[in-house]
Amino acid sequence: MRAREERGALVARALAGSWRLPPSPPDLRPAELEAIAPLLHRSGAASLVYWRSRGFLGEETKAARGFRQAYRLHTLEAALHRQRIREVFLALRAAGVEPILAKGWAIARLYPEEGLRPYADLDLHVRPEEREAAAGLAAGLAEAGCPVDLHVGFERLGDRPLEALYARSRLLPLEGVEVRVLAPEDHLRLLCLHMLGHGAWRPLWLCDLAVALEACTGCDWDLLLAGDARRTEWATCALALARELLGASLLELPAAVRKKPLPRWLAPTVLAAWGEVSEETPQGARRPMSDYLFHPAGLFGALRSRWPNAIEATVGVGGPFNELPRLPFQVGECLSRTVRFARGLKQLLRARAWMV
Repeated sequence: MRAREERGALVARALAGSWRLPPSPPDLRPAELEAIAPLLHRSGAASLVYWRSRGFLGEETKAARGFRQAYRLHTLEAALHRQRIREVFLALRAAGVEPILAKGWAIARLYPEEGLRPYADLDLHVRPEEREAAAGLAAGLAEAGCPVDLHVGFERLGDRPLEALYARSRLLPLEGVEVRVLAPEDHLRLLCLHMLGHGAWRPLWLCDLAVALEACTGCDWDLLLAGDARRTEWATCALALARELLGASLLELPAAVRKKPLPRWLAPTVLAAWGEVSEETPQGARRPMSDYLFHPAGLFGALRSRWPNAIEATVGVGGPFNELPRLPFQVGECLSRTVRFARGLKQLLRARAWMV
């Protein structure tokens, strides 16, 4: 655990203030950047570190070449994403669907260059009555090379009426179309809750908070903090983390947020997640647990990688961010997952028997 936290602390130092224009040189020795280069690449933060370390690393070191290649790749991908977003919005609107784009380009546009914030798919949120039409189009768009992660409503913002989110949303020009995004206050709250809900394992998510926070000048902070008290507590802790680990400015926020004390386990949990060297990420595309029912090889490793960290477990069971031990929350989250898995098991076995 200690070694992971130390590696995570190096990642934090490499990324602190990296989103600014211009960024300050990293507070790391070249050898330290070399050591954490694999972590930065795997988490999607390599091009952001290149932005900060240009002229600091020798241009022909292994780390510098890798960061530069990531920067070039993500810059090209950013241009491709812009065309994909255009195609997706044109297709959905032609079918009478009005989506809201969250994360992805909605946050990448706030970085000094869009390529500094890579993403794989387009997170689109639609009204419940638009689900069927949107799902059919999303499947076709994915086959055509436009991957869409479709959501009905905003689960993480479930304490805010969907129509209110639409009413506050904004239309931004992109490649000849208008792209609908959340209001800054709603988007920042969503970014906070999304990061914590996934255990904050990806450092780029905390950079997103810092970028959105420092770009949110003149924001309605009462709106940001409105809603369910527990979710607001989580969001304020996330913003305080951006200050503590990455040096994000909280000057415009209310004093209650600026002075928010963090539970002692929170920052170490984040750093340990950032310093994890395992190749299997705790989130994202993984072999389904149902596969292990019939092919149990690797089951222990799969269970270990799915053990929720203290943050993911606390959010999963709806708990407070306080100084109480986290183990009960982690056990509770595992039990909840087991129940959900068991509920779907009967249908899974029936489907497999039918296939046989």
